[in-house]
Amino acid sequence: MYKETVLPRVLEQVVNCKDEIAQFYLMDCIIQVFPDEYHLQTLETLLGACPQLQPSVDIKTVLSQLMERLSNYAASSAEVLPEFLQVEAFSKLSNAIWKVIEAQVDMPIFGAVTLYSSLLTFTLHVHPDRLDYVDQVLGACVTKLSSAGKLEDSKSTKQIVALLSAPLEKYNDIVTVLKLSNYPRVMEYLDNRTNKVMAIVIIQSIMKNKTCIATAEKVEALFELIKGLIKDLDGDLHDELDDEDFKEEQNSVARLIQMLYSDDPDEMLQIICAVRKHFLTGGPQRLPYTIPPLVFSSLKLIRKLQGQDENVVGEEASASPKKIFQLLNQTIEALSVVPASELALRLYLQCAEAANDCDLEPVAYEFFTQAYILYEEEIADSKAQVTALHLIVGTLQRMHVFGVENRDTLTHKATGYSAKLLKKPDQCRAVYACSHLFWVDDQDSIRDGERVLLCLKRALRIANAAQQMANVTRGSSGSATLFVEILNKYLYFFEKGNPQITIAAIQSLIELITTEIQSDTMSQDPAADAFFASTLRYIQFQKQKGGALAEKYESIKV
Repeated sequence: MYKETVLPRVLEQVVNCKDEIAQFYLMDCIIQVFPDEYHLQTLETLLGACPQLQPSVDIKTVLSQLMERLSNYAASSAEVLPEFLQVEAFSKLSNAIWKVIEAQVDMPIFGAVTLYSSLLTFTLHVHPDRLDYVDQVLGACVTKLSSAGKLEDSKSTKQIVALLSAPLEKYNDIVTVLKLSNYPRVMEYLDNRTNKVMAIVIIQSIMKNKTCIATAEKVEALFELIKGLIKDLDGDLHDELDDEDFKEEQNSVARLIQMLYSDDPDEMLQIICAVRKHFLTGGPQRLPYTIPPLVFSSLKLIRKLQGQDENVVGEEASASPKKIFQLLNQTIEALSVVPASELALRLYLQCAEAANDCDLEPVAYEFFTQAYILYEEEIADSKAQVTALHLIVGTLQRMHVFGVENRDTLTHKATGYSAKLLKKPDQCRAVYACSHLFWVDDQDSIRDGERVLLCLKRALRIANAAQQMANVTRGSSGSATLFVEILNKYLYFFEKGNPQITIAAIQSLIELITTEIQSDTMSQDPAADAFFASTLRYIQFQKQKGGALAEKYESIKV
């Protein structure tokens, strides 16, 4: 009855009344009042009336509301989906939209995009498995957009972001979205700022769903979508963007790198090469954010390959640690254009440590050489020098791959740098840190007690000089902290069994510090006093603990 009598009569009245406000209101009433299944069975009749309405009627809202009702009906239960297939709802709706857009030549882009957005939501609810339908809607949208060029008005761009976000929310899987050939083509029409917003939405979807992108081909497709974050687009000026926002954007890209992963080493190497190619076009401002995660992703692959036999057949063709290290060397070198010498130095040392674990001495030596060159030529700030030097000493101490000659060269350089630091306290701390280079617990070959003692004595001389300078400039000898720190080093090597560290030396150092603290009432340093007191408590504790250590400590008087 509704199909044959009610609806045709009502629509006849609506079309004939010729009043745009009445037509819009009555169409809205029909859509809202009658049940969903009625609309579904009479789609053709209902849609046939749309092009006959007055040109000024807001037809996009009418159709959007109809599609919204049908989408909700489809989402309500899986049992109703066959009805949609039976009446070919998708093709009827898409034809109707095409006719409306054709008929209303002056319909604004916003209106057309709203219609396609509603149709896409409908398609995702009714035919989630039909990617070709989804792509067809996006393709129709591209055709309409191509007549308008880049979008500038915010209403349209917001609507396109909604359109592009719908498949992401539905599939929760960027890998599915990457199969849609028209998806990147729609993104082309966004202005640069909105393009970045959309890229962030894509990255957030990947992170939220922990989607792993496992082939170089998919990585290329993904980077095509988020290229607005990876390099400057035409006419895009970095100055427009707030520094905080820029950092946040680049940190999102950095986090994304952890999601590009394949268990197959060859495929993983291809992914790394693809990412590297894109990152190196990003310009100096982006490199400090994007290079570190890429380096660590490569090191992860190296550690995975570590256990495998080096002489696998066809090594040239496949991923090998040597090959990846060569790539890493060139990648870190790219930071010189920034310049980000401190960051590059840290990355070189990380790579040296990985080469050490792979037993590749020449590679590790090369990375150390690069780090030393950076230290000598690029790092001028005294604070940065101190930090860099402690990193160098810490890394070198953990190296087991070097032969005597190479190790000596690198150690000699590090101790030389220590003595050349500007501030005396920094000098002193760097010199006593170098003592660890001559005594490594788990390597019997590196136990040179004499050189350890030399370092500690040299540190003492520098601490003395620092105190004298303080005397001359401030009229007080300054804090005894340095002496207490050196005493702690003496105790460390004493416990480790270094024969050169004698009880007499420790005893005289304790007495020296006691005299210093007592004589210098002018500049009290509670921190130094507390540090010294707790060092003495430690000695007492070792005496009382019993065992071999207690016997060693017995002769020290505190």
